[in-house]
Amino acid sequence: MKHVITGSAALMISAAPLMAGGIERAPQSLAALFEAGNYAELSFGGADPTVKGTDSAGFGTGDVAKGYGFVGLSYKHQFNENLSGAIILEQPFGADIAYAPFADGGSMMLGGTSATVDSTTFTALARYRFDNNFSVHGGIRGSKASGEVTLDGAAYGPIAGYNVKLDDSWGVGYVIGAAYEIPDIAARVSLTYNSSIEHDFDTTENIPGIPVGMDSTTTVKTPQSVTLEGQTGIAPDTLMFGSIRWVKWSEFKVEPRIFTRAPTADDPLGFGVEGGLVSLENTTTYTVGVGRKFTESWSGSASLIYEPSGERLVSPLAPHTGRKGVTLAAIYTMDNLKITTGINYSKLGNARPQTGGTERARMTDSDVWGIGIRVGYSF
Repeated sequence: MKHVITGSAALMISAAPLMAGGIERAPQSLAALFEAGNYAELSFGGADPTVKGTDSAGFGTGDVAKGYGFVGLSYKHQFNENLSGAIILEQPFGADIAYAPFADGGSMMLGGTSATVDSTTFTALARYRFDNNFSVHGGIRGSKASGEVTLDGAAYGPIAGYNVKLDDSWGVGYVIGAAYEIPDIAARVSLTYNSSIEHDFDTTENIPGIPVGMDSTTTVKTPQSVTLEGQTGIAPDTLMFGSIRWVKWSEFKVEPRIFTRAPTADDPLGFGVEGGLVSLENTTTYTVGVGRKFTESWSGSASLIYEPSGERLVSPLAPHTGRKGVTLAAIYTMDNLKITTGINYSKLGNARPQTGGTERARMTDSDVWGIGIRVGYSF
């Protein structure tokens, strides 16, 4: 069973991109770290979400979630029998939300509202494996992120037309975890903690009716997370795997100075909006699946994903909650080359975008298709 499916089940869990809770697009996988020997990997793919509904004035929102692509790189080096290290480049967070303007046939309440978030994360890791099959891993993670948000439509009243730009900013966090393996039955359990990463963004706020942008600094934390992953052989050439992932999205606050500051007699320029631009709930995502080796060259898997829905009243900038999905993956192995292809379909939970605690739209029948390819080479 040591080489069942010729690699880690985590490769199959993360084979296709996801549209998870908050603005998460990928689960920050450490799969490359558990590959045998020296290993290099290129991953790429894309997702096509559909999120649409009807606003409280009876107008359609159109499809507000835009498709996106991704690319990733991983390199793992085995220094000796016990010590290994890895460098991983990935794009775990992102958003591309845009409500068509009312003048173009979009929503009266939210038309013109949009959000764009881009991020790239670099992780340097080391893993030490003890002789008793127990191992520890950890390292540092550097993240580059930027974003832009526009709030528009009747739902925003006097602040409709507000725009904020968050310029590129770097932040640093850490990763720590442990694993236990039983190689004879391809069993492994790992627990990994990713710290939050704090970014200090140079910020420009553009206020309706004021021709000059207001500059300030906005501090934002990307969320901490805990991931429990496991796999075990359950029959010859058959593997069962799964994961539980918790993300603390409640600490992801975007609070630009003018937008959140209460106006005073001495300084009347401020909107005093409590909670900032977006308010998100913590998420827990469950995955379970089975993989099987069919021939010396071909393996495959099927897995189910479940993320419980939270509060139905959500931010217009993240207009869905919860998901149920299925991922199918196939692995082709030829000598030292391994190609993993995954396709995911997820049904996204219904949600009700709100401002000021008042429902402004209802998003129903939302879903997302994703496809990803990982090309790995062992040497």
